[in-house]
Parts: sequence; C-alpha cells; structure tokens
Amino acid sequence: MFPNKKPKSITIPEHIAIILDGNGRWAAKRGLPRTAGHQAGVENIRDVTLAAAEMGVKALSVFAFSTENWLRPASEVDFLMKLPKAFETRFKDAFEKHDIRVMFSGRKTKMSSENREILERITQRSVHRQGLVLNICFDYGSHEEILQAVQHIAQKVSSGELKPDDITFSHIEQELYTKDLPPLDLLIRPSGEQRLSNFMLYQAAYAELYFADVLWPDFSKKHLHQAIEAYTQRDRRYGGLKGTS
Repeated sequence: MFPNKKPKSITIPEHIAIILDGNGRWAAKRGLPRTAGHQAGVENIRDVTLAAAEMGVKALSVFAFSTENWLRPASEVDFLMKLPKAFETRFKDAFEKHDIRVMFSGRKTKMSSENREILERITQRSVHRQGLVLNICFDYGSHEEILQAVQHIAQKVSSGELKPDDITFSHIEQELYTKDLPPLDLLIRPSGEQRLSNFMLYQAAYAELYFADVLWPDFSKKHLHQAIEAYTQRDRRYGGLKGTS
C-alpha cells in the first residue's frame, strides 16, 4: 500500500472499471440475507469512489446491476430497485463535497418511472462538477449496449446520413454509453471470479485486467492501491512491441 500522496513511480489509470461481485457470498458467510450484502456493497461504492478521487483517477465505472440480474428472485430484484433512492439520500453530501460527478449507463426502459426520475435528478445535480466521474452501470449489459450502437448506426445509414463504407470505430464509440469518458485502462473484478460477465466488452479490448480474491464489500482502499500497483508494473503495448512506434 502506498500513502495518500501518490509516489512518482505510480501510474494512476485515468479510467478504472470494477465489477461489484461477491455481495451475496459476503452475506452468506455472516449468516445474513443476500440483501444485506447488497446494502454493504452499495456503501462500499462511496468509500472506493472517494479513495479513487483522492488518488487522481478521472473516471470510475462500477457494474451495479446487470441486464441479467432481472432473473434473480423477485425479492432480491425489488430490494435492488430501491437502491437508487438510497444512493441519492445517503451519498449526495459526500460526493458534492469532493466535486464528484455522477452518471448512469444502461437501459432505462425496464425500471420504474420513479427510478428514472431519481437517476436523472442525480445526474443533473452533479453535471457541472469537475472532479472524478462516477459512472454507475445500472441495468447495463455490454451486448445490449453494442446492439443499440449498431441499431443507431443502421438508422443513420438507412436515412442516408451515413454510408456503410464510411463507418469507422469512432462512429461505434460515439454510440456507446462511455463516449464522454477516457478510454478504459484497468478493469478490476473482486470475489475470485475471472470473467467479464458482459461488462464493457468493447471498452476492455486493451484494458488491463486485475482479479482479486476479496469479496466486493471487503474491497478497500488498500486493495485499490494493490490493483493500481499491479497496473503500474504492466507493459502496455497495445499489440505492438515495446520501443516501437
């Protein structure tokens, strides 16, 4: 672990993404209902966000609820759908104090009108802040994101606004939820699982991956430091050779 003031030898990723995994197992180990694990996981979003902001990270994307999570028991889904309101009331002061801007990535069509209003309210209240951008991926799935991007581009082709041969990677990237964020540098998954689970598949093409054997509610500032230290040791060549252009 390194101190609050970052050493010169540490390379801070501009954009970090975290898959918030292990909430249910965290609760089960303590004899608690799964909802208690989700509550602890939400609380930890605040702590890790503030740690990332302190270290100079520009954007933090967290995978809070996936498009596949609707398949979980209704009681668990109902609890998770209450989290936007809890998030708004519990974290607004801390995020305002640290100039943190909040945005949401994902579908809005399946959630209630109340939750859509809450997400919009949180977004608008923080839109002019200049600090770290916290990107909460809620009802998010990378397949869905890419499908929507393809559909939007197809509409432009159909209308004559764009020719098929003129489509570039830039056109695709401008249709993704992350279009206004820096490229993804580091993707972290706690809990010991080693898969991406339909999270930021396009954005992670050249991101460094880091897997930690700690459940998300226990993932602390120390573990974030360790992930960034590991990232610093990586040789990022983007498919080329070191020392070549």
